[in-house]
Amino acid sequence: MAKPKRRYVCQACGSVSHRWQGQCADCGEWNSLTEDAPETVFSAKHDLSSGGRAIAFEPLDAPGEKLQRRGTGIAEFDRALGGGLVPGSAILMGGDPGIGKSTLLLQAAASIARAGGDVVYISGEEAAGQVRLRAERLGLAGAPIRLAAATSVRDILTTLGTMAPPALLVIDSIQTMHSDQIEGAPGTVSQVRGCAFELIRFAKEYGTALVLVGHVTKDGSIAGPRVLEHMVDVVMSFEGERSHQYRILRSIKNRFGPVDEIGVFAMAGQGLEEVANPSMLFLSGREQPVAGSAVFPAMEGTRPVLVEIQALIVRLASGATPRRAVVGWDSGRLAMLLAVLEARCGLSFSTAEVYLNVAGGYRLSDPAADLAVAAALVSALGDRPLAAEAVWFGEISLAGEVRPVAHSAIRRREAAKLGFSQAYGPPGGAGTEREPRYGEIALLPNLVDRILSSP
Repeated sequence: MAKPKRRYVCQACGSVSHRWQGQCADCGEWNSLTEDAPETVFSAKHDLSSGGRAIAFEPLDAPGEKLQRRGTGIAEFDRALGGGLVPGSAILMGGDPGIGKSTLLLQAAASIARAGGDVVYISGEEAAGQVRLRAERLGLAGAPIRLAAATSVRDILTTLGTMAPPALLVIDSIQTMHSDQIEGAPGTVSQVRGCAFELIRFAKEYGTALVLVGHVTKDGSIAGPRVLEHMVDVVMSFEGERSHQYRILRSIKNRFGPVDEIGVFAMAGQGLEEVANPSMLFLSGREQPVAGSAVFPAMEGTRPVLVEIQALIVRLASGATPRRAVVGWDSGRLAMLLAVLEARCGLSFSTAEVYLNVAGGYRLSDPAADLAVAAALVSALGDRPLAAEAVWFGEISLAGEVRPVAHSAIRRREAAKLGFSQAYGPPGGAGTEREPRYGEIALLPNLVDRILSSP
């Protein structure tokens, strides 16, 4: 047997290096490499073709018991999950500190426990008394939840083995868990991977729905090894600005339902409250028409959400370097759109500062937002307010063409439901009487002429 080799694992991205260095070569983080358990290298080739036990194969249509989803009692949470908790599933939930992850999970656990489900809540960051104080503030002190403060995975699994398997097991958080069989402090790559594997194995074997709370890095991604997201069935991100009252629970990966579904909540004194109509939340405060404001019907999974896109153009003196500031949208996409407006429509933004904001701190990734952003930019440049009852959607190509997007009918119906009477988008979108009056825009110059020629 050869001498064990030293290896160093980056705590930010999980990459492996065989020598220590100050900066990770893959993600660029400084002082993130820590020594991991040595990897034993064998000189002899192993033959794994014999010595194991035979596995049993089953046909694809083999009869079996259908898994029944369990509702959490929170409709927005169930929507993001795809309909509820699947027995034996593993869910990883990440979010910024203080965003409300523990509050939401405590509310869901209390609802399931009151409905007759056995719930175990393990806190590795707070003492049991601190969790009880939060439950009292939320009015959940009477819920029959089994609460404990522990960080040893061996102790947790030993205790769970002496009782009936619970319907829901919450681990808050996975970065605080520790296994005595693995070297390293809690939160290291090897500890997070090993502890998660043992907990997920328990959930799969006994049909317990497992929820793991994960810390996030400064760029918003879940801390720890990337393999953790591959091990679980569902990855959820809890987003929002702590300065705003709303929170968005977004499904990034889901083996049992659609991805990109969202649940919208508002933080109140009694915890997180569901927002049944998020469009009204993001469009509040639009009493008077203002130049540079356009309404965009975004699609989040199967749900349409109307959001307001705001633009501001500030002319500078000659020689000054203009700024481009974007909040809630891709800055590279904005640069491309400004280039298309200059090249195809003759508009000049080179001597102006451009500020773009998605109202309410909402984050857009839908390519159909191109037309709404362009409408807001042209409106701000010409100081011409857009029609207050109009929505805009469509993807813009480098040639200045407005291309079709998915779910245009659903977008228009949601706009009509909220009182919008006009919709502007790519050609071929004529709707029914229940939808807003539709205006086709084939080329970007048509949009500019429509906005700048309006009274």
